[in-house]
Amino acid sequence: IQVVESGGGLVQPGGSLTLSCTASGFPVRPYSMNWYRQVPGKERELVASITLIRGTTNYADSVKGRFTITKDNGYTKVATATLQMNSLKPEDTAVYYCFVGPGYWGQGTQVTVSS
Repeated sequence: IQVVESGGGLVQPGGSLTLSCTASGFPVRPYSMNWYRQVPGKERELVASITLIRGTTNYADSVKGRFTITKDNGYTKVATATLQMNSLKPEDTAVYYCFVGPGYWGQGTQVTVSS
């Protein structure tokens, strides 16, 4: 079982980044894929989620209209969720984690928005 994120980095305010998460090694289709983020001293918060069967999405109010989550799950035991982040703000700076039901976390990827 693997949950692997990629795509973090440093970007200027107003810029864009794309994060990808690939989950593999177990039957992923019944579940959702989720992006969380965390800054030091604060709780991890849900940013966006997508169900793998219907593609139903959900976003935190703070990212609505700026972030878009999509999926690719053409195989039973492999799925990818992509988080397109536009109009980034300094307050989006955090470590972003992918979470896949029934309870698997990725290692996290740093996103820094700074001039």
